[in-house]
Amino acid sequence: MDSSRSSVASDETGGSQDNLQSDNMPQLKTLISYLVAAKRSLSSINHVWRANEIVTAARVALEESVTISSRTGFLRRGLNSQLRLLYNVRTEVEHISHRGRQDFADALKSLDAADAQLKSTLGTLKSTIVHASFRAEEQEPKSLRDFVDERGVEKLHTAMKQSIDRTNGARVELDTSNKRFDDELQSIKQALRNYRSATRLASSRASASSSTSSNSDSGLLALSNMPSLLQSLEAHAQEMAVLLEALVRHFDLCVTAVKHTEGGGAAARSITQDVPAQVQGTSDAMPHIGEEIHANLNAPLDPMTDAEYVEMVSVLMKDALEAEDVVAEIQDRILEMESIHERISAQRGALEAVSNATLEIHQHLSTLAITRLPQYISQAHNFTNVWNEEHDRIKSGLTELSNLHSLYEGFLDAYDSLILEVHRRSQIRSRVEKVLRDTRNKLNHLYEEDVAAREAFRVEQGDFLPSDIWPGITHAPMQVQFLRLAGGQLERVLENAQDGEPSDSTPSAAKSINTGFGEGEIIPSLPKDVVEQAYLNLKERTKAFE
Repeated sequence: MDSSRSSVASDETGGSQDNLQSDNMPQLKTLISYLVAAKRSLSSINHVWRANEIVTAARVALEESVTISSRTGFLRRGLNSQLRLLYNVRTEVEHISHRGRQDFADALKSLDAADAQLKSTLGTLKSTIVHASFRAEEQEPKSLRDFVDERGVEKLHTAMKQSIDRTNGARVELDTSNKRFDDELQSIKQALRNYRSATRLASSRASASSSTSSNSDSGLLALSNMPSLLQSLEAHAQEMAVLLEALVRHFDLCVTAVKHTEGGGAAARSITQDVPAQVQGTSDAMPHIGEEIHANLNAPLDPMTDAEYVEMVSVLMKDALEAEDVVAEIQDRILEMESIHERISAQRGALEAVSNATLEIHQHLSTLAITRLPQYISQAHNFTNVWNEEHDRIKSGLTELSNLHSLYEGFLDAYDSLILEVHRRSQIRSRVEKVLRDTRNKLNHLYEEDVAAREAFRVEQGDFLPSDIWPGITHAPMQVQFLRLAGGQLERVLENAQDGEPSDSTPSAAKSINTGFGEGEIIPSLPKDVVEQAYLNLKERTKAFE
């Protein structure tokens, strides 16, 4: 029903109008039905107006989508670097926590091992009772631990406990801080999931509108489809305007035909009197269409020849057959435009959802970076500082524990060595006593021999010698008496020996002189099994250090 078809129809009817008979012309009733149908078809103008609204809304949606996509792209580029930085910070904080936790655990293991060794040695000292021969009878039994001042051990334990408690406190604070950090990351991950969902939605909607696949991001994909969709809408709107113009011309032709038919003037006015009220709107494609229709209805009737009338009616009849198809095409096109508009709106909504999700992540990261992230980093540094300080103290404590363990182990070795030394001295004393007994027996034998010889000399020669010739002639042989002298201090004896002075010239030696056969030095008497056990203990400890 467009202008080209109307002109072609006019040419065809012009060649055959002489053959038409007046009785073949449609009756007024038929023309009125055409006019009523043409008037009804003018309601399609609402679809044209709606098409104009859709095109305008699509242009606005495209402009907004461009703005949203640009803003989203800018934010996303910044978010990528911020997210990488954030996860790098979290990784470094976790490394600090892991290293500190591992070092602390290793230090605790070393402390436990050193403390266990020390306690084991102290337990051995406690179970080692000093032999009764080393103490006076009135003294209570004592263990080697009774000779140890454990205040140093207690002080060291207190210092280590303080270091451990302080480190544990810093570690708990760091773990709590890391837990809050992880909660922040979980919140960001949830926002990222929302972002990815919105992105997938935008991508799926854009892909549904595109026959080609793309590896670009969803925002660009959606934007790349929207201009083509807008062009499609504009093409539909323009074509609908052309179709509506054809319907308007058909309506004008029907009005003219009815008015030129006898008795049709009043019917035409009755049918068309409310047409201007139905077509008051305007559109970009057909501006002032309502005024034009109103002007055509009120225009004066031009004279028309019979041939012109026949030609007009022929065109009208042909166009009447196509009017319903034109109306249906307009309806189909407006339905297609509504569908396209829904896709554009959906894509615009998807882009806005992506933008909102991106903005949510950006706001979350901005708040985190300004307020809480410095606290998380500061907490990690605080733990590092505390651990470095306490680690030095713990290392020093480990050294002291090791020294105490060595000292107490040396005490055990010294006690066992003391037993062996007492045993050695006892053996020396036994050898000395044997020498003394042998010497005493020899001296006694010599004494008796000398007494017998002197008595024989006195009997044989005594009567011949005057008594005053030598007073000692009547004396008995001298007697030898052994004196046991206390040894005194070993250092002084060694000094006197180096200086060539006799040991009994020292005050301690003089005070320790015992007359007769006194003991001079008391050496404890140890059972054989005690000596053997001490030897085995020393041998076992020596093997442990090899």
